[in-house]
Amino acid sequence: MTYEAESAAPPRIAWALMARPRLWSVWAPHIRGAWGLGAPEIEAGRRGAVRLLGALPVPARIVAKDAGRSWRWRVGPVELTHRVEPRGSGSLVAVDLHAAAPLEAALKVSYGPLVGLLVRNLARVANQAAAYAGDGAADP
Repeated sequence: MTYEAESAAPPRIAWALMARPRLWSVWAPHIRGAWGLGAPEIEAGRRGAVRLLGALPVPARIVAKDAGRSWRWRVGPVELTHRVEPRGSGSLVAVDLHAAAPLEAALKVSYGPLVGLLVRNLARVANQAAAYAGDGAADP
C-alpha cells in the first residue's frame, strides 16, 4: 500500500520533517514522542520506541536509510518506508506499508486512511515551512 502527496516544498524540507523524530508531532499529531531512533535524524540499525497518543510506547527499529531520500522502519509486524522524491521545484512525499497479506488487508481499511491523511498533512506542513523560509533555504 502506498500513500503519496505532492508538496511545493523542496525535498530537503520535506525530508527534515520526515526524518527527524522531534518534528514528527508537527505533521502527525498522534505521535507524542519518540526515542532511541537517532538524533537529530533517524539512524539505520537503531532500536527505540514511539509513543502514540496516550498509549504505551511501541517498540520500533530503523531497518534502512538512504539519506535525503528514504528510510524504512519496523513497528511490530509492519514495515513502513518513508520516501521523499524531487518533483520539479517541489517534492513527492510518500509512505509505503508492508505486512503479511491478511494483516495488510486489515490495515488497508483501518490504518491506511490515517496514513493517507498524515502524508497529505506532511505535504501541507512542508509547504508552510518552505513559505516561511522564503526561498526554502532553511530547514523547519
